[in-house]
Amino acid sequence: MGALEGVQVVELAGIGPGPFCGMMLADMGADVIRIDRAASVKVEQPDDPPLSVIDRGRRSIGIDLKSPEGVEVALNLIEKADMVFEGFRPGVAERLGVGPEVCLERNPSLVYGRMTGWGQSGPYAHAAGHDINYIALAGALAHFGRSDSGPVPPLNLVGDFGGGGMYLAFGMVCALLNARNTGTGQVVDAAMVDGVASLMGFIHGMMATGFQVPERGNNLLDTGAHFYDVYECSDGKYISIGSIEPQFYSELIEKLELDSEKFAHQMDRTKWPELKDEIAKVVKGKSRDEWDEILAGTDVCYAPVLTVEEATQHPHNIERNTFTEVAGLTQPMPAPRLSATPGTIQRPPAHPGQHTDEILAEAGMNIESLRTSGVVA
Repeated sequence: MGALEGVQVVELAGIGPGPFCGMMLADMGADVIRIDRAASVKVEQPDDPPLSVIDRGRRSIGIDLKSPEGVEVALNLIEKADMVFEGFRPGVAERLGVGPEVCLERNPSLVYGRMTGWGQSGPYAHAAGHDINYIALAGALAHFGRSDSGPVPPLNLVGDFGGGGMYLAFGMVCALLNARNTGTGQVVDAAMVDGVASLMGFIHGMMATGFQVPERGNNLLDTGAHFYDVYECSDGKYISIGSIEPQFYSELIEKLELDSEKFAHQMDRTKWPELKDEIAKVVKGKSRDEWDEILAGTDVCYAPVLTVEEATQHPHNIERNTFTEVAGLTQPMPAPRLSATPGTIQRPPAHPGQHTDEILAEAGMNIESLRTSGVVA
């Protein structure tokens, strides 16, 4: 029994952050039905599930949302749901006939989630964009990277999944709690720009105190400090060090056999480049495995820098069952971990339309007539 057991969710299929939100809700026990485009449904589906991890855990129905009959099928499903979410540009859901006004009229307690990059309003609202653009406008991208290089995009983790999908899931569950208390639904406008700006709250505070300077790569957490960075080993692999607190910094000096007098003034920024070079030389003298023997499990605040494949094989992750295998595909387990109602991977990713008959039967709709007319696939 997941924490969201019994919660019915309809997902209007999209890409990136929307599906990630769907995965989070499904992992926590919600019954998520994804509405895929009828045109994307193949007559003969492969035996093996798709390889898209973030599409796991839900069922799929193929519906032609460009037909009035198809819209009515979707609205019938939404009418019985607790939540629905979409990731279209502003106005698209309204034009299709499944916008929040129509859906809330059919289901007044419904939580209607909207996932966009720029938000439902503002000068950029109708423009195309991707993670890199959203984190740029939110004031985050400028601060990723070293002092001698331009900004470096941190994959698409910060905008799509951190500021986007997770904030949408959080907002929808908050709205669901309110709906269950009041009987009244609402719209959740989750914009990646807003989410990333929220994630940057800590940095705003640091800048206000003057501890963080605007120049990239000159700060405590952005590779400016010698005690918070990644260093290359003799084998070309890397280790991470984050010895911020004085007691951890002292242990770093001890374990790396550094000159305690030379490294005494930890927060003297004028010395950071020189001390960084010194640590780089020391770390380069041993392989990553050798440093692992010396530093793993200590209070240096250390970890080897692992690839995705290496992470799945690390003893710590193995002991905690951080990763699992579903239908032959290694993937992360649901997170966070709940003691009484832990999350679970309900099923592997579905092919578009894979559960059409099953979903229609549950909803009490005429399968043959809808299929014959091409409304569903």
